[in-house]
Amino acid sequence: MISRLIIKIKKKLGLTNEIIEYRKQGVSIGEKTDIICCNLDQTHPHLIEIGNNCTLTHCTLLTHDATTKKELKKSKIGIIKIGNNVFVGWNSIILPNVKIGDNCIIGAGCVVGKNIPDNSVVVGNPCKIIGKTDEYMLKNRKKMKVFPVFDIHYNNMTIEDKIKQKEILSDKKIGYDE
Repeated sequence: MISRLIIKIKKKLGLTNEIIEYRKQGVSIGEKTDIICCNLDQTHPHLIEIGNNCTLTHCTLLTHDATTKKELKKSKIGIIKIGNNVFVGWNSIILPNVKIGDNCIIGAGCVVGKNIPDNSVVVGNPCKIIGKTDEYMLKNRKKMKVFPVFDIHYNNMTIEDKIKQKEILSDKKIGYDE
């Protein structure tokens, strides 16, 4: 019971064990940032800067490129800088010497090898800018008036809630939850 409370407090403060360990390794991580099952370069973690209010999910951040190692006896290295209010989707890879601006959305599976300007939504491999973040959010606010919105967080759903949610979504394209 007490350990759950401590974990909740640490999470609220942005101090999950993962983030504490990354900070010890030299990664700069802002406040209210979530890093969920990611692979941050272990050879040069001090070259990673992540802003405030970010979410990184199952992604990889590489600060080195060893393609030159055998022939030149040196690897290329570069800083990765992720701005504030950035979402990095599942299985995305951020390559060395990349800056991602503020208020960006990096879609699942992106390979980001170039700088991304503020307020951009990017998808693909290699990634391409497909729009502006504020336009994307506006479009989804409008969809929330048409498609189902679920007010129970997925961690708090009962089996019955999950069955009902699946039934509701079976004839809809999308829905929204907490």
